[in-house]
Amino acid sequence: MTAPGACPATGVEYLAEVHGGAAASSMFLGGVVAPTRRLALRWLRRQAHRLADALDPDPHTTRLPAQALRPAPRTAEHAPAQLRFWAADPDYAEETVDRLAAGYPYRFTAREGPAWYQLTARPLLIPASSVRPPA
Repeated sequence: MTAPGACPATGVEYLAEVHGGAAASSMFLGGVVAPTRRLALRWLRRQAHRLADALDPDPHTTRLPAQALRPAPRTAEHAPAQLRFWAADPDYAEETVDRLAAGYPYRFTAREGPAWYQLTARPLLIPASSVRPPA
């Protein structure tokens, strides 16, 4: 039963987004509407690898100019490692899918100093009034 005035939902899609920022600013880094929660998770995992590779590229790659990479001190917070760990961990994957299946949003935040990178997913209910009849 739906609340009075509420539009009954006929389906669910999933919004997956990536944001990044620092102390005083944030930026939208990408997003997708996926038809299933597993496809939303797959997209988020690819984005986690994309961000990690951009922040911490392999020093042996041939696509970088000479002297482009310099050693940085390791701290307890290392966003690329956090993102790679999240993308590879099956427990995080199941937690994400379970939360979305229950209708709750999911958020993972990797931090390094003042910088942060956030992966989010949430269900989008499709109202019955937006469903078109078959042609």
